[in-house]
Amino acid sequence: MEENKGLKTIRRAATELKLPLWRDNLDEYIGRFAAESWSIQHLMAVMMQDQLEMRAENRRRTLVKRADFPQLKYPGDLLVDELPRDARTALPLLRSLDFIREGRNVVLYGNPGTGKTHLATALGIEACAHGMTVMFTSVPRLITQIREARQDRTLRSLENRFINYDLVICDEFGYVSCDKNAGELLFNHLSLRAGKKSLIITTDLAFNRWGEIIADKVLVAAMVDRITHKALIINMTGESFRMKETKNLLKANSNNN
Repeated sequence: MEENKGLKTIRRAATELKLPLWRDNLDEYIGRFAAESWSIQHLMAVMMQDQLEMRAENRRRTLVKRADFPQLKYPGDLLVDELPRDARTALPLLRSLDFIREGRNVVLYGNPGTGKTHLATALGIEACAHGMTVMFTSVPRLITQIREARQDRTLRSLENRFINYDLVICDEFGYVSCDKNAGELLFNHLSLRAGKKSLIITTDLAFNRWGEIIADKVLVAAMVDRITHKALIINMTGESFRMKETKNLLKANSNNN
């Protein structure tokens, strides 16, 4: 009777203290305590460690959800041997996430289909796993958000959120041309993080072609200078993954015939 009362007290306290793992698995913990002759200290250590791990996993999931990745591409999903040479060389440094801690940018440039977005997403998810806040957006979408925020007079709020992320991933720079106004909005917004917080930018265009997207040459020069200062510039030029898959499929079909 006394034992049942004690268990009820522990469960009620665990609920109040927001320790759901303790509440829901109390019988299992007590069973292992008895079966394996644990000390009280060991029992408490196991229960606390389990609760900490569950909270860390919940936080990771929340951070990944808030980052708004278009697809979940995990570091373990990377086909490292298929990445361009520069990416393979830089991968250990990138996965250390030191560039985020140091506030350095990463620019992944090269032709379509070589894994730029996948690599950027994998690094973003890795950052979430380490408790860092991440925002994923495409450059066209970001420009639209800035314009809408200006119109709604909420630009300061948008800027504050943008500054505070540990990492911002700006995908697809160069897919859509920018007029002068859009180019200025983008430059001013990205400059908020300059020298303070990290950006990852993916683009199909080498820097000498950014003028094809933003007509103002002075603005392009300033943007390149600001983004690339102390940045990791990684050449992702190579054969498209999709093209490789198509070739392999055609080859397989040919052999079957």
